[in-house]
Amino acid sequence: MPVHYAEHGSGTPVLALHGAGVDHREIAGALEPVFSSVPGFRRLYPDLPGMGRTPAPETINSNDDVLDLLLGLVDSTIGAEPFLVMGQSYGGYLARAIAGRRPRQVVGLALICPVGAHTQNVPQHEVLVSSADLAGELDSELEASYRSYFVVQTAETLSRFREYVAPAVSLVDEPSLARIFSHWELRDRPEAATTYPHPVLILAGRQDATAGHTGAWELAEHYPRATFAVLDRAGHALVHEQPTLMGALVVEWLARVREH
Repeated sequence: MPVHYAEHGSGTPVLALHGAGVDHREIAGALEPVFSSVPGFRRLYPDLPGMGRTPAPETINSNDDVLDLLLGLVDSTIGAEPFLVMGQSYGGYLARAIAGRRPRQVVGLALICPVGAHTQNVPQHEVLVSSADLAGELDSELEASYRSYFVVQTAETLSRFREYVAPAVSLVDEPSLARIFSHWELRDRPEAATTYPHPVLILAGRQDATAGHTGAWELAEHYPRATFAVLDRAGHALVHEQPTLMGALVVEWLARVREH
């Protein structure tokens, strides 16, 4: 089946996976400013099934099916070449699985606000900064989405929401996502097979009311080369609320991967 993806740059491949309910534009919008200062990486941003321009036919019934599709995309676009994988939210669950299935080929793993098989100890949504004027900016559905997603609600984060998140909402195939997510848990736990030896970055938002941050810390224990950071003033929209700090940590992770 066709998988739509955007591609930028040349060099070592980086497969970057977005979260649920959006498309590749959110993670690409967050990461492209970072990679603009770090040459030598070929970035691949696919739309996951049922989102963006990638369909989700009835043959895609579970996250195991999505994982198989992504591994096929790797085979067709990257081949046997070493590559890095990054994942935001839902994409982080899939990124962990790709690294677990191909621990020799995936030479670096980055997880941003990752969700997993189970989520616990999640705080209540709390808006820390509210200075955005929403009058006439969004329709009622998008405004509700923005308010429930962001803990830092400023003119800047509103602009990022309008550019990178809002355009993807109408493209989501909700029935197909419901079918896939009804078989959410992967057949094989991503970290079950072997210890992952390569550099890892795990970022969590202190105010993340979707994924929390305690589960991300438990993940870090599975990765002996992991840097783990919990960022204040950041919820599940960490990539928009703390872009400068996120960028600095991603650049440091890329340097560790090259060194390794």
